[in-house]
Amino acid sequence: MEQDSVGAGLAAWLRVMPGGVDPDVEAARQRIGRLSRQFEQLLRRVAADYGCTAGDWQALSALQRSGPAAVLTPKELGDLLGVTSGTVSVRIDRLARAGLIERVSAADGRSRPVRLTRKGRARWAAATKKRTEDEQALFTAAFDSGRMTELNGLLAELLARFEAELGPSAPLDTLGEE
Repeated sequence: MEQDSVGAGLAAWLRVMPGGVDPDVEAARQRIGRLSRQFEQLLRRVAADYGCTAGDWQALSALQRSGPAAVLTPKELGDLLGVTSGTVSVRIDRLARAGLIERVSAADGRSRPVRLTRKGRARWAAATKKRTEDEQALFTAAFDSGRMTELNGLLAELLARFEAELGPSAPLDTLGEE
């Protein structure tokens, strides 16, 4: 088995940790954290290839998932993304300038909802296809289908335990306020 960056540095890290730290738990925690950062790196790279920030892509994704009309108010979008109203305003302005979303009329006239444009749907679909293809290539290079099923079972058990203890996980990764 190929050694990863955690395996290469774990012994040195454990030497400076307080006594009683379980090496297997520490190694798993570090690997999960590093994998999470690798997924974020891949997402940022693909988003950039399609002229977006990762935050822009998340906004497009939230609109895509919001239903057939793909319409959300700025507040709804900000709540889904877990970002401030200022950040969502910047994203909306940037995506509207790029022609990926458009503002629609609102009954109250105060908070104009936004929706995906045809160009926005196409850009989201192309970028998402590329991201999923890249991830599939990485996973299938590491695991056959049986091991993928086993991995998903283990991860599901772990996530369920964490969520039972700490509450539900956020539905979206947090990539910072871009």
